[in-house]
Amino acid sequence: MIDPLDRIAAALERLSPPPAPDADLLAHPAYLWRDGALSSARAFDPLPLDLMLGVERQKAALLANLERLAAGHAAQDVLLWGARGTGKSALVKSAVGAVQAAGGPLALVAVDALASLPRLFDRLGGQNRAFALFLDDLGFDEPGEARVLRSLLDGGTEARPANVRLLVTANRRHLVSRDLSEQDSAINPRDVVDDQLALSDRFGLSLGFHVLDQDGYLAIVRAYAARYALPFDGAEAVNWATRRGSRSGRVAWQYVVDLAGREGRAV
Repeated sequence: MIDPLDRIAAALERLSPPPAPDADLLAHPAYLWRDGALSSARAFDPLPLDLMLGVERQKAALLANLERLAAGHAAQDVLLWGARGTGKSALVKSAVGAVQAAGGPLALVAVDALASLPRLFDRLGGQNRAFALFLDDLGFDEPGEARVLRSLLDGGTEARPANVRLLVTANRRHLVSRDLSEQDSAINPRDVVDDQLALSDRFGLSLGFHVLDQDGYLAIVRAYAARYALPFDGAEAVNWATRRGSRSGRVAWQYVVDLAGREGRAV
């Protein structure tokens, strides 16, 4: 006689849709890793790398690291940290796009769940292609999550595939917030200090991004305007940034999008 619980479990399995098949891992420039499946990104259209201004040192270091990864050479995990809107995420996509344009066998994979990374390593290991796993705007809801990432970066009990490296963006260099560390301090103070101060040290390449001064901001606006044949008005661009309380690459792009719209143009 079949156990009723077994019948219920079998019925639920029949009702559950099968997992979506992975997209061809050699065919697309960028992928999304969600719910245990890899799908191709609908549109991967990064800014040209030469439009990433004011971050020349960060640009050179990230590009060189990704070129090594694409060539099958030793490469670092990368932490891009700093003020919001300063081009961290845009630089990741632009640098990957530049490597691809030069013929490098490299793909970007956007990851939305830290705990799922070991399964993703299994999918990507052994592929005849390099993969940059992109964790954008990383933050931790629980103190233990920082230790998960630390273990992954250290290799854990099973080494990560040589063709896979992490690119992580965050608003702070020390990824564990003060509030989370204080929650855990009564339990294990030594671990808290290590999580807060040493997690960033697990990244072989750490790139800082800082708020632009006015000249840097205007240089970015000017470059965007020239690329899209739009009129450049420095005073108007400064007024746009002042009203938003921020000078950044993101604000510069938003201004150019608004300008293009008023000019009846697309960007």
